[in-house]
Amino acid sequence: MLIARFATAAPVTALDLPLPDSDALAHSARLSRLIHEQIAAAGGAIAFSRFMELALYAPGLGYYSAGASKFGSEGDFVTAPELGPIFAACTAQALAPALQQIGPQARLLELGGGTGAFAEVALKRLLELDALPDRYAILEPSAQLRERQRERLMQRLAPPLFELVEWLDGPFGDEWEGVVFANEVIDALPTPRFGIRDGEVYEEHVTSDGERFARELRPADGFLANAVGHIERGLQRRFADGYRSEVLPQLPYWIQAVSGGLRRGALLFADYGYARGEFYAPERDDGTLRAYYRHRVHGEPLLWPGLQDITASVDFTALAEAGVAAGFDLAGYCSQASFLLGNGLDGVLKRIESIADPVEKQRRLNEVKKLTLPSEMGERFQVMGLQKDVELGVAFMVGDLSHRL
Repeated sequence: MLIARFATAAPVTALDLPLPDSDALAHSARLSRLIHEQIAAAGGAIAFSRFMELALYAPGLGYYSAGASKFGSEGDFVTAPELGPIFAACTAQALAPALQQIGPQARLLELGGGTGAFAEVALKRLLELDALPDRYAILEPSAQLRERQRERLMQRLAPPLFELVEWLDGPFGDEWEGVVFANEVIDALPTPRFGIRDGEVYEEHVTSDGERFARELRPADGFLANAVGHIERGLQRRFADGYRSEVLPQLPYWIQAVSGGLRRGALLFADYGYARGEFYAPERDDGTLRAYYRHRVHGEPLLWPGLQDITASVDFTALAEAGVAAGFDLAGYCSQASFLLGNGLDGVLKRIESIADPVEKQRRLNEVKKLTLPSEMGERFQVMGLQKDVELGVAFMVGDLSHRL
């Protein structure tokens, strides 16, 4: 059974995981050597966030930089756009009014394009809604995924639609108007880990004995300590000794970077996570960090660098704060189920009922269940919109949870 990256399965240990083949292990060994060398050069330890950055993004070796399959049955997890067309079609319907408000010069920037499934469906749906952007750009760091996206879209889009698509190495460098969309991107940002010891803030580091990696706490710098202090003030309580979790103090700078010269438009993020009070609940005392390998979730992020995904849930309160600091207003925040229900899912269900092929009809119904049931992706995934001189709030008319932030 395919699992999405929130995974509700029981904890898995390394002994429960299928062993990688010899080529994959050799690839991981090369990346491990690089990380061991960096740890040695740094004096014996690097911040966990640096380990995560290398494991995921080291050129030619990291999980997202190398060529291994990541999505679907041959990969390690499944995302909402890969389940079928429903998520992308509803998201396109949510974004259409903002694109129409901006007019013919509007652009759409997708961060991380997966297999190209989202772009394919979104462009077709935006065409139906008379809301096509002037340019559809995909910011994709993986050369292998870029090629996969290009092949898919070339085969499945009519030439006028395909000609709108371009691939970028970074955000737009000029001033522009339009929309930024990211599905399951923030969870893969390299995240610092903090721990509390004797009332003080420490940062989790990765050490090496030349063969194996280990995690240990070292005193945090002022930047991280201040970020943890900000969280505690918002919660109106101190973290208990022994508490560990994640925090992204760099999130405001990341928002500013990806929105680039966006002078008018909207940002839309879908990811698994929580409002701050739930993210840092006292009982969640080891954070949300986890790894994914061959559709199994486990708690050993140092295992097989380059062969597994490493993620942490999103603090949506921090995301709202970062967006406001970057000059945006909060448009809305809700569960994925509410978002889909408010943006065309009822019409999708009517079309499913008219499908004559019973196999295809059941496949689409299963897709709806996976996307919306609380025990699946419906409540565990959240959607947040941020806006600047456009109105995106109508997309959050159903089940807005902004009061929880």
